[in-house]
Amino acid sequence: MKTSHGSWRWFVFVIATSNFFLSQFYRASNAVMAPQLIRDLSLTTEDLGLLSASFFYAFALTQIPISLFLDRMGPRKLMTGLSIVGIIGAVIFSYADSLSLGLIGRILLGMGMACNLMGTFKLLTTWFGPASFATLSGVAFSIGTAGNMSATTPLVFLVEWLGWRGGYRLIAGINLLIIVLFYLLVRDRPAGEELPASNERASGGSAKLIGDLAMLLRRREYWVISFATFVSYGVFSAFQNLWAGPFLMEVMEFSAVSTGNMIFLLNLGMLLGGPVMGALSDNVFHGRKWVIFYGHVLLALIVLSLAWLSPQSGLILVASLFLGFGLFRATGLLMYPHIKDLMPIEMAGTAMTGINFFTMIGSAAFLHGLGSLMQALYPQASRGPEAFHAAFILCGLCLGTVVFFYAFTRDSDRPIR
Repeated sequence: MKTSHGSWRWFVFVIATSNFFLSQFYRASNAVMAPQLIRDLSLTTEDLGLLSASFFYAFALTQIPISLFLDRMGPRKLMTGLSIVGIIGAVIFSYADSLSLGLIGRILLGMGMACNLMGTFKLLTTWFGPASFATLSGVAFSIGTAGNMSATTPLVFLVEWLGWRGGYRLIAGINLLIIVLFYLLVRDRPAGEELPASNERASGGSAKLIGDLAMLLRRREYWVISFATFVSYGVFSAFQNLWAGPFLMEVMEFSAVSTGNMIFLLNLGMLLGGPVMGALSDNVFHGRKWVIFYGHVLLALIVLSLAWLSPQSGLILVASLFLGFGLFRATGLLMYPHIKDLMPIEMAGTAMTGINFFTMIGSAAFLHGLGSLMQALYPQASRGPEAFHAAFILCGLCLGTVVFFYAFTRDSDRPIR
């Protein structure tokens, strides 16, 4: 495959990852806007959880048609079409005055943003080739984390300037400009290049597809890792994308700006943790299992520690816990290479896509489930200290269960040296 396409391939990379940046921004934005959403849409705690979870339910279910049509249609058309759906969703959400209209907007947003990572990966394979895929995909994840970080303190200032509705419309306008440029200027592959022969095999018969899927589903490790990512990312995403904001503002009595700063630290920990945990896995442990295991032991302890915070807790302690939350959650990213290393190399995509479905469903389940739990246990004070105490205890116990089962997984079937 040719890869000498000058600076144009970097334009393709930048504009594709810009779409992924916005996807991460949209999914995380409810955390710092929660008080305004509760007020303007007349939401209960359970409603707020459902509103945020709807993005992830739609995102996860949209992965199914994406897996069928991405190779056939190409990333340019599929990313453009779905992004237009997402932009419409963002505009609808900005005009929402009730839960039902808010749900429509968030569902369309989840559908619209669902292809931005997989589409970017597809473009990387055609424009850069396999030798640089791992490095560039890691950079793409970091850009996505920056999108999460933009939904913290920067979003607070944007909301203070334009209000959450005006801020959302501005972002939707920027999104529209980016996707128009993407459609006009990006192509699925460099001019003059044919589809590689390996694609014919990848699109092979249904019998092989069913056989590969059956092989994956028979692996005990697949179900353990799927359960682990369901819980691990579910807990992190619920906190990152929604519940950190109400917890800090209503329980810890932080200002909106201080809340944005703490969520920024949460994302900074994730941003720093990715390469650190990857280096530990490759160069120190020479495997995935024990980095994930020990990282999640510490993650469970941090989540349990959050249950006992109060407004009198020192700022340094709170900041340290939030930074550590992100840092040790980054070990969950190793679950993707863990399942990849356990399966035949030609099944890497199938294995990682299978894990990713549980990742996104876990996020939706914890966002929605924690809101329902707090509303059910404490209907008169569903965002009070006792409600969050119960939520953190439940999350810590779930993470402890992950740790227990992960101890019985196998590490890579191939040496990592």
